[in-house]
Amino acid sequence: MDIIGEINEKGVVEQRFDLKVESEVVPGILWRPADKLEGIPTILIGHGGTQHKRVENVLGLARRFVRHLGFAAVAIDAPGHGDRITDPDAAAKARSRLERQIAAGPTGRPFEIPESEMGAWAERTRRGRDEWKALLDDLPSVGLTGPYGYWGVSMGTAIGLPFVASEPRISAAVLGLAGLNNRIGGEGFEATARKLQIPILFIYQWDDELMNRESGLALFDAIGSKEKTMHINPGGHVATPLFERDDYDLFFSRHLK
Repeated sequence: MDIIGEINEKGVVEQRFDLKVESEVVPGILWRPADKLEGIPTILIGHGGTQHKRVENVLGLARRFVRHLGFAAVAIDAPGHGDRITDPDAAAKARSRLERQIAAGPTGRPFEIPESEMGAWAERTRRGRDEWKALLDDLPSVGLTGPYGYWGVSMGTAIGLPFVASEPRISAAVLGLAGLNNRIGGEGFEATARKLQIPILFIYQWDDELMNRESGLALFDAIGSKEKTMHINPGGHVATPLFERDDYDLFFSRHLK
C-alpha cells in the first residue's frame, strides 16, 4: 500500500493510497482516528454500481465509523469504477440505464443482467473479491490487524458476499439490496450464500426498482448464518433511511469490539 496523500478533518485522517494487485493498481482510501491506529477494528466498505470509493454515502459512513465508534474504515474502487474507468462513454451509458430503471419504478421482476454482460460481470466479481483479499493481506503493514467487518449493499453485496463467504478474517457483515434470480451463475451465488457463517445484517427496500421482494427474501433465507437479521423499509433502491446507520453502529460495535 503506497500512501499518496493525506488530509485531517475534524479528527478523521483520510489517506489516499494505491494497492498493487497482480497487474492492476487499485486506488483506495483509508479513514482512521487522528490519535490511534493500532488495535482498532476496521470496516471494509464496498460501494454500489456506478459509484466509487469516495461517493457521498461511502464518505459519510466512513467518517461516522471513525467518529462514533473509533474504528478505521477503508474503501477501494471496484473494477471499472471510479479512477479505474477506462471507457467513460460506456460508464456514462451504464449509469444512465440504471437511473432509467430506477425512474421507471418497481417492475415486480428480479434484477437481470443482459447476457452480453454476464462475462464481464463474473470477471468483475472475481477480481473484486481477490482485491479485497489482497487489501486484507496488506492492512497489518499499516497497523490495522483486525478484527475486520464488511459493509456493502447492491453491487457491494454482489462482490462482497462471495468475498465474505470465502474470507475467515471477516467477523461480521452488513449486506443487502440484492437478491436471487435465474440469471447465469445464480445457483453459485445461492450456494455461496449458504456457506456464510458470520453474523449478517441484511438491508432491503420493499419497493426496490432493481430487485423484487421475492428475490431479496430468497437471498436472506439462503444465508447460512445462524445469526442473521433482515431490516425492510418502504421505498426504492436508493432510499434506505439514514436511521439504519444507527443499527450499523450497534451491529459492528456488538461484533467487533
